[in-house]
Amino acid sequence: MTVTLETPSLDLLPDYAEALRQGWSADNVRGKAAADEELDRIAADPEGFVQSLDNSDGDGPPVLRLDGSYGPRLPSLRRWIWDNGFCGSIGLRWGPGGGPLPDWFPYGHIGYAVPPWRRGRGYATQGLKLLLPEARGRGLDHVELTTDAGNPSSQRVVIKNGGHLVAREVGGTLHGGAEILRWRIDL
Repeated sequence: MTVTLETPSLDLLPDYAEALRQGWSADNVRGKAAADEELDRIAADPEGFVQSLDNSDGDGPPVLRLDGSYGPRLPSLRRWIWDNGFCGSIGLRWGPGGGPLPDWFPYGHIGYAVPPWRRGRGYATQGLKLLLPEARGRGLDHVELTTDAGNPSSQRVVIKNGGHLVAREVGGTLHGGAEILRWRIDL
């Protein structure tokens, strides 16, 4: 296994789009609806879609909060987890001007998703390990992540990368009120 984090590009886009067509989505909450939206954006403007995945200024449409309201988009980047093809997506978010995440943004600094046909091989664990230096390089001294309380696989990914549990919280409207766990990894 030779896992790398790849900056999204037009050359790699077909593998990503194929995962979306197979029903996978990097959006663990909205799933197929988010996948269909991304496929529409790719069909309309592939280059614009790829460029939108590195958004260090936080430009773009607002983001959906846990309570169902919308807030401003945060600076972010997305990388594709790669090992002889697309193995998942991992993103990093940070506060405006490099500061902390705003209180209203409960998702944490990092989110990741691996397609079902690639799970159980350590891709999320390796992807997170490879992304942590990027977070450190952006001046962060720690990152927070959230996982569903009922997702032990995702929890193991965080623990294997030095994460420790800091809170149990109600997930809000988007999570149907289900419990989420908040983790911290010191950098």
